[in-house]
Amino acid sequence: MPQSLSLVYVHLTFSTAGRQRWLDASLRPALFTFTAGVFQRLESPAEIVGGHDDHLHALFILSRNHAIKKVVQDIKTTTSQWMKRQGNEYRDFRWQAGYASFSVSASNLSQVRRYIEDQETHHRKRSFQDEVRLLLKKHRMEYDEQHLWD
Repeated sequence: MPQSLSLVYVHLTFSTAGRQRWLDASLRPALFTFTAGVFQRLESPAEIVGGHDDHLHALFILSRNHAIKKVVQDIKTTTSQWMKRQGNEYRDFRWQAGYASFSVSASNLSQVRRYIEDQETHHRKRSFQDEVRLLLKKHRMEYDEQHLWD
């Protein structure tokens, strides 16, 4: 086949370092919009970016020109720099070192989109750590709890 075609949907999530609550409700819409723009520049358009006060979720199409590691690294670096420009109170902002990413089938796109849209309600009952554990279990990913958090 002379043409290379790819359509890989990814659900990505990562936390602030130490799960500090840096992402207050007034800041999140601008951060999510900015983050979507970074995904676009990386040829990996975001379907939705969301999250809560200590973490971010994104559903995006992975570019066939970039490895997921590179996309995540660029997203985290660029958004961290953006956060630090939002005011002196954000000068120590950092994302956690790691991330979790999951493939999403086309048949589950609307479900994942709703899941990301509903973060505010979702986190009234469940912490980010519990959320990640459930996602890992759902996707049958093995992990070592000792190395899951920084």
